[in-house]
Amino acid sequence: MKFKLFFLLPIAFLCFSFSSYALFTEVLQEEDPFVIVLDAGHGGHDPGNLGNGYLEKNIALNIVLKVGAILEQNKDIKVIYTRKDDTFIDLFVRGEIANKANADLFVSVHCDSHTSDAHGAGTFVLGLHANKQNFEIAKKENSVIYLEDNYETRYANYDINSPESVIGLTIMQEEFLDQSIALAKIMQENFSVKLKRNDRKVKQAGFIVLHQTFMPSVLVETGFLTNKEEGAYLNSKQGQSKIGSAIASAIIKYKEQVPSKTSKNNAIGSTPIKNPPVPIEKEKVIEEPKKVVEKVVPKVENKKEPIVVNKEEVAEVKEKEIVKPTKEVIRSSSGVRTKVEEKEIPEVKKEIETPKPVVVKKNYDIIFKVQLLASGKNIALEAENFNGLNDLSKEPVKSLFRYMYGNTESYQKVKLLKKNADLKGYTSSYIVAYKDGVRIPVEKALAYISE
Repeated sequence: MKFKLFFLLPIAFLCFSFSSYALFTEVLQEEDPFVIVLDAGHGGHDPGNLGNGYLEKNIALNIVLKVGAILEQNKDIKVIYTRKDDTFIDLFVRGEIANKANADLFVSVHCDSHTSDAHGAGTFVLGLHANKQNFEIAKKENSVIYLEDNYETRYANYDINSPESVIGLTIMQEEFLDQSIALAKIMQENFSVKLKRNDRKVKQAGFIVLHQTFMPSVLVETGFLTNKEEGAYLNSKQGQSKIGSAIASAIIKYKEQVPSKTSKNNAIGSTPIKNPPVPIEKEKVIEEPKKVVEKVVPKVENKKEPIVVNKEEVAEVKEKEIVKPTKEVIRSSSGVRTKVEEKEIPEVKKEIETPKPVVVKKNYDIIFKVQLLASGKNIALEAENFNGLNDLSKEPVKSLFRYMYGNTESYQKVKLLKKNADLKGYTSSYIVAYKDGVRIPVEKALAYISE
């Protein structure tokens, strides 16, 4: 009996050890899900492309929500969204969300546009522009930076009109290029084979939103809203569902091909996915008339000059102007001192006039407006194009147009205009301010008018 126990105890101990190790491994896997950040392009006051009257921002969001719903059914996948509603998110913030989450993938979803009848889906990775057409697509998407506050400082080293400025952007993403291409190829295969969409291939271009991330990243142009048939397809629930399913299945297939986080930490000599370089597509390049977007040099606001008051203009009280009490000496007319009387004269103070404050007349105008939207399309300023709103104005900013409603010096009145814009459907509109025709922060404008 003792002999049997001698052999059974070690065996039981080994079984317990193996089961504990398996449980520990399972816990590790649960603690390290595959993190995917889904980015719906544009949003809020940035509608994106408006081909055939469709809103890119809404279509991109619907597709992203469909992708997320499919991926969230997998327990080992964690989905993070840069936006889940009609909100404007700065490009650099989208990248920050992915970086802070230590994401494994970043997927940005957009819709394309063109003056021709171009159609089809394409997937981009960060890189140098293979041709002018790729450059124009990137420039169009990158122009959204001009809707951000403080863009002059934040993107000081980047010029959307210069292909050369992209070279610096690609350096940080080089180590993730192979993985990005691997995912892009799977997506294009799903679009062309499963959905029978025109294959616009895997391409490289300098998208700022991809540059901001430190993980494998792709940008999907799901199709052309300017193409009548494809625009209707992308705007339909069926089309959005199919595109979303194709993107989700590509992500799942990619995930199965890469080592898990646990195996990455423990495997020896594991190598990333390698793919041949992205071939430069031989398709006919459709060139648009060259649009030169002028680089706006931000105007320096006039600084408030201190009011210098000349000391000579202010009456000073000098000692000699104050009559001190004196003694009156009375002498006789004969010159002989007969009596000396001393008499106190009451103190007399010279009344000094207090200088009046110098009133400086303001030599600037503060105007408030409500910005309805920004678009690359030049829309006629007619009430029928803006849900019945009048008193419209627009201003060019790089390759976009800002469309404004109202024009008033009263902040109280512009708040009423904002409410009216909301009632007309422009719920993402917001108040803007101008000083002498130059846009300034609203807080600064309020400080000026309170002086």
